[in-house]
Amino acid sequence: MTHPDAPRPDHPAGGASAVPGRLILGSASPRRLELLAQIGIRPDAILPADIDETPRRGEDARDYTARMAREKAMAIAERAQGTILCADTSVVAGRQILGKPADADEAARFLRLLSGRRHRVLTAVALHHGGRLHERLVPTTIRLRPLSAAEIQAYVASGEWQGKAGGYGIQGRAGSFVLWLQGSYSAVVGLPLAETAMLLAHAGISEGARP
Repeated sequence: MTHPDAPRPDHPAGGASAVPGRLILGSASPRRLELLAQIGIRPDAILPADIDETPRRGEDARDYTARMAREKAMAIAERAQGTILCADTSVVAGRQILGKPADADEAARFLRLLSGRRHRVLTAVALHHGGRLHERLVPTTIRLRPLSAAEIQAYVASGEWQGKAGGYGIQGRAGSFVLWLQGSYSAVVGLPLAETAMLLAHAGISEGARP
């Protein structure tokens, strides 16, 4: 893949052409909706994609994350008209992709794995507009402080891990676990705002221009 800061070459994608001014957010995440609101963007519709999110055998974490965002956008484009914004976030420890925990035990296992070490958070953004797909991938490195068994137990009991890649949400209680971060905070939350704003501007949707 190209460097995340470099423009990605646009390429044709299937589906209907865009309806001018209509923005569809392909995510049910309230965090992504809140992040868009920070830059004055209000989607006209929210339409989550239902796709198979299983990594392919031997698939690199960057390729996997980008593919997920891309496939979400293309799946929605098959059934809805408009400019479609999708994203996907993966937490990566070594070469292991940590998705959304299936249960409390898995959430605790993820936190024990991440405790006291560095890991990467990859967030891919895909914008389907005018029959073409525009993409960005934003990597962030995070180091968590060592976590005690009691801290992990208390965090898991809070339920905040549910629906969050890697089993934690940086914008909530787990913010106190983070020693340092190099990259994009908003990307870790779920949507890299600088890159997203540039993609939307390219599609004629500017910051603060929507009601």
